[in-house]
Amino acid sequence: MLAAIADGYHGPPQLTFARAFTSWTLDPWSLAVIVVLGAAYLAGVRRVRHRGVPWPAGRIIAFCGLGLGFVVVATMSSIGVYYAVLFYLRSVQTILFLLVVPLFMAMGRPLTLVIETVPRFGPWLQRAIASKPARLALFPGITAFVLVLTPFLIYFTPWYAAGFRSVLVAQLTRLALALPGFVFFWTLLRVDPVPKAYPYVVTLWVSAAEVLGDAFLGLACIADTSRLGGAYYHALARPWGPSLATAQVLGGGVLWVFGDVVGLPFLAAQLVQMIREDEADAQVIDAELDARDAAAVAIPGGAGGAGEASATTVSAGDGPAAAGEAALPVTQRPWWETDRRFADRFRPVDEPGGPGQ
Repeated sequence: MLAAIADGYHGPPQLTFARAFTSWTLDPWSLAVIVVLGAAYLAGVRRVRHRGVPWPAGRIIAFCGLGLGFVVVATMSSIGVYYAVLFYLRSVQTILFLLVVPLFMAMGRPLTLVIETVPRFGPWLQRAIASKPARLALFPGITAFVLVLTPFLIYFTPWYAAGFRSVLVAQLTRLALALPGFVFFWTLLRVDPVPKAYPYVVTLWVSAAEVLGDAFLGLACIADTSRLGGAYYHALARPWGPSLATAQVLGGGVLWVFGDVVGLPFLAAQLVQMIREDEADAQVIDAELDARDAAAVAIPGGAGGAGEASATTVSAGDGPAAAGEAALPVTQRPWWETDRRFADRFRPVDEPGGPGQ
């Protein structure tokens, strides 16, 4: 019986704690993608810095060190060795390509780098991002829906097992996971130019919907009794490790819990962006108020005796009451009544267009 099992199984040896850290494999396709993307990114950074434009090292670390680094982990570490054998390691790889890799790549601002360094394609890309079709297609609700739907299509269709049998399908699967993830994080982080900058309230709601989608995917895998990819795993005849049912439950838990945990760096990045945007808005408002105060101070004595002549004319033509009114200081409206974001909210009730109209 053992000989029959040994003859039927042709996968890697039993996964142990030591092999989880020491097992590596070479994935030529992934290595080629990593080298091309890394070299192109670093070449773009060199061109930008050569022109005197600063490019922080943190962006390089995010894109090359963490983004491409997790591609190495997902495809050439023990995850890449055993992902076709154990359901739960396939789930780990799915989360890495769907959420982790795209998040750090988006934080590296690659679109800005393309716009700044590619003479012909850069301006076209900038116009395409600002176009109306892009604003419609990249609405956060749509990008979140595609992000949640893609792994469902992979796991609950023959696509799942096809990725184990074909190298081409496997590479396309990774691209199909990473691309929606990148678009999702790009449009919400807003470190690169985006079609439209939505309020952070929208971002938080969309993020919550994505978290629920990950949880639902994991629960669906746990509850499914038909054994996803069952024919493939039965033909594989793995003689060691957890049963197919246990491995699927573990994989569903990975999709659920790990998918939610990965959202924490994203929320942290959103918080940093929100603080920076608030600080920038505060600086703009302060500059406008300072300029307005300076203009109000400069007008009365701005042309020698012009201010006195103006005051004399008012008192002579309109009498003591008018002179008294002219002596009153000019009253400035509060900034929140003139700021376009809050003007309608704080407009007086009796003013046309106010809340009571």
